[in-house]
This record gives sequence, C-alpha cells and structure tokens, in this order.
Amino acid sequence: MSPLELEEAGKCIDAHGGAIGMPQLCVDWMGNQIFWLLVALVVIFFVLKRVALPRIAAILAERQGTITNDIAAAEDLRARAVEAEEAYNKALADARSDAQNIVAQTKAEIKAELDEAMAKADAEIAARSAEGEKKIAEIRANALESVKDVAKDTAEAIVAAMGGKADGKTIDAAVASRMKG
Repeated sequence: MSPLELEEAGKCIDAHGGAIGMPQLCVDWMGNQIFWLLVALVVIFFVLKRVALPRIAAILAERQGTITNDIAAAEDLRARAVEAEEAYNKALADARSDAQNIVAQTKAEIKAELDEAMAKADAEIAARSAEGEKKIAEIRANALESVKDVAKDTAEAIVAAMGGKADGKTIDAAVASRMKG
C-alpha cells in the first residue's frame, strides 16, 4: 500500500499496518467497536438473565425465607420465654405462700405443744402445791398435837412442882381451853 492509500484508508494505521496511537479512539474503527460492545453486552445480559440472576434470586429468596423463619422462631421463643417467666413467677409465689403456710403451721404446732407443756407443768405444780399444802397441814396438825402434849406435860410438871396433883382430864380441859383462845 502506498502512503496515499494508507491516508485514505484511515489515519489510524501506519505504513507497516500497525495502529497509530490508541486504536480505541480511532474514528474509523468506532462503528466496529460499538457493534462488538453491543454484542458483548447482549451476551453478558443473557448470561446474567439465564444463569446468574436466577441463582441470585434463589439465594435471596432462600435468605428471605431463612430470615422469616428465624424471626418466627425468635418470636415463638420469646413467647415461650414470657410463658416460662410467668410460670416461674407463679411457682415462686406459690412456693412463698407454701413456705408462709408451713411457718404458720409450725408456729401453731409449737404454740400448741408449748401450751400443752405449760398446762402439764401447771397441773404438776398445782399437784405438788396441793401435796405440799397437805404436808404442811399434817405438820401443822402434828405440831399442834405436839404442842398439846408438851403443854400437858408442862402443866402437869408445873402443878407437881407447886405441890399439887392434877388428873389428866383437868389438864386436858385446861390446855384445850387455852388453845382455843
């Protein structure tokens, strides 16, 4: 090719058939480049539409389903947790109530046992007191008899010391009248 032919064929090719400058910016090749760009974009579009986009849509749908299921499971678990907390609070309240009932019942049993023991002790004290009173009465009666005997013996000794003689009936009557008051 002559230099003139090259000039007419385009300014983008040198004498040896190589590109001059940047071929992407050569106006003579622009139409060809745009055609192949459009072909490449259409091919990429169909590949994306037929292969990649369905896979991406399936993955997104699967993720959305998983998220929805996880949210539903979380709501279910939250509801169960609320129910469990309510059951726990009810069981705790029941346990406290039972504990208070047990304490009250135990206090009542201890008070009943204490009252019974006090009544038994009071009865024993009363019995011992009555026995003591009885013994005191016996001792008092024996002491009174002893005083009478001593008074009789003393009266008889005094009468004998004065030179008299008294009989037992007179001394008994004198001691009895003095003891009465």
